[in-house]
Amino acid sequence: MTRHPVRTIALATAFIALALTTAAARSSPGEAAAKKPTITVYKDPGCGCCKKWIEHLIKNGYRVDAKDSPDMAEIKRTLGVPGGITACHTAVVNGYLIEGHVPAADIDRLLAQKPRIAGLAVPGMPMGSPGMEGGAVQHYRVLTFDKSGKTTVFSSH
Repeated sequence: MTRHPVRTIALATAFIALALTTAAARSSPGEAAAKKPTITVYKDPGCGCCKKWIEHLIKNGYRVDAKDSPDMAEIKRTLGVPGGITACHTAVVNGYLIEGHVPAADIDRLLAQKPRIAGLAVPGMPMGSPGMEGGAVQHYRVLTFDKSGKTTVFSSH
């Protein structure tokens, strides 16, 4: 019996493709979430929109360590959030500050690009941002900021 090198290579390639497809199908959403870092969220204990933003993060694969604080102004000051861009809650992920209702997709992009900034912010509480769903949707921007408080537009929604 003679072997055909082309058939052997084709057959081997097919087996490898099948093995990779099977392995990918077996991975669960929990495994994908395990690849994303934990976000520590500092929030007021009675704030409903903070809880909704946390739910948004979890739905997008993040693990969240929520820490209630009755003195959010002190948390923001201690962490170094510039005064002109403050919002409801403050989070920390992989050394970056996340201020307010920043969408998970923008956090994903931040972590992938790793720019030399202090963090991202959505100043205020714009309707339609994650955690602020319901009512009339407002156009809003996600800003980058550095330690001096200089901002640039990261994305628009």
